[in-house]
Amino acid sequence: MRRAAFHTLGCKTNSYETQAIREQFEKAGYEIVGFSERADVYIINTCSVTAVASQKSRQMIHRVRKLSPDALVAACGCYAQEASEKLLADGSVDLVIGNNEKSKILTLVEERLQSLIGEGQGKERPEILVDDLSGCREYEPQSITNAGDHVRAYVKIQDGCNRFCSYCIIPYLRGRSRSRDPEEILKEVKTLAESGIREIVLTGIDISDYRKEDGEKSGKDSGGSDLAELIFQIEEVQGIERIRLGSLEAGIITPEFLKAIRASKKLCPHFHLSLQSGCDATLKRMNRHYTTEEFLDSLNRIRGMFELPSVTTDVIAGFAGETAEEFSETKEFVRKAGFSQLHVFPYSRRKGTRADRMSGQLTKAEKALRAGELIAIGEELQEAYMSRFLGREIKILAEEVVRIHGQDHLIGFTPEYVKAAIPGNIKDVNKIVTIIPKEIISFEREKILI
Repeated sequence: MRRAAFHTLGCKTNSYETQAIREQFEKAGYEIVGFSERADVYIINTCSVTAVASQKSRQMIHRVRKLSPDALVAACGCYAQEASEKLLADGSVDLVIGNNEKSKILTLVEERLQSLIGEGQGKERPEILVDDLSGCREYEPQSITNAGDHVRAYVKIQDGCNRFCSYCIIPYLRGRSRSRDPEEILKEVKTLAESGIREIVLTGIDISDYRKEDGEKSGKDSGGSDLAELIFQIEEVQGIERIRLGSLEAGIITPEFLKAIRASKKLCPHFHLSLQSGCDATLKRMNRHYTTEEFLDSLNRIRGMFELPSVTTDVIAGFAGETAEEFSETKEFVRKAGFSQLHVFPYSRRKGTRADRMSGQLTKAEKALRAGELIAIGEELQEAYMSRFLGREIKILAEEVVRIHGQDHLIGFTPEYVKAAIPGNIKDVNKIVTIIPKEIISFEREKILI
């Protein structure tokens, strides 16, 4: 029996795709082992959203080749799509597989293995299967049947992006926006529910652009109505108790969309809206199609429709040309918006993007300093939001048992994606349990209610 190991870098979409690839190998009879163990095949699903992500992808490829010189090493995903020629010249991989070939990985690996074990044959030249995705309009079929030992499963409903933010390389690596057939989505959700999954997270590169029909052929923008319809279809699946949305664009937060989804009994009131900057001038350079006032209107609509909703966001620190005054505007806006959590990223220059050619690039030290200031603000905002749940009855979906203060606790998340813990044991994992938290503590470098 051959052994296969998998490693994922980057986003939740990548995690979903790795699980789909892993299941291909499981069904083919491979023994799945940890990435640090000896294996015949190593699959690395790479990321390239930032320069650091690309570097980590390279490092992981080099590490596994050094530890397992005779194994077959395959790199797929965004860094493989971006740097296929570099990987070819590097010689650390046997297969380089792009972002629209992942459903074929098992076949490609099997063919490659046969070519490598032929009599008298040594290592051959690495093989590249990377297509230009600029004209791709077809959604690549992939599916999963379980989420391992997790109680929550990510379900991919969309791929690609049409927004072309000036700092982002992903539209070039993932192609144009395309959506998954809703019947396939529901079939997968039903299978996951049967496996014991209780919470579904809808994910993709830009799920705000999810459409049940091809947008170009139908000539319409769903305005979020197709996503709302999908939520209600998933809500009907027996066994699913929670539905959570991945990252959204502020433009989808219309009164009509919110009115529709508020009627759902299972949708979690957790909205991750990508801000990126709290300064209008910076947003314009970023090619983000909203103003801070419009973004704030979206936040206020959410808070007017839901009780204590969680609104989390992404912010880029030190974007090209960002002045001290512009950064101050971002800090002021972030505080004014009162996010429940910030995900802060120092701006990363990506070759091939418009922002890479802009003047006024900040130094690494300047970007790190600004990121640190935003992280500190984010910690204050997070604690302020979490404190609003103290003394209130909340419910968590128990995910695992951990040891806190010498006692076993069930730990999980509220519908608002606030982490909390309550004394309990393993028999209640994957159940929704009630807690009235009394304090906020730090546990494994995270804030949790207890």
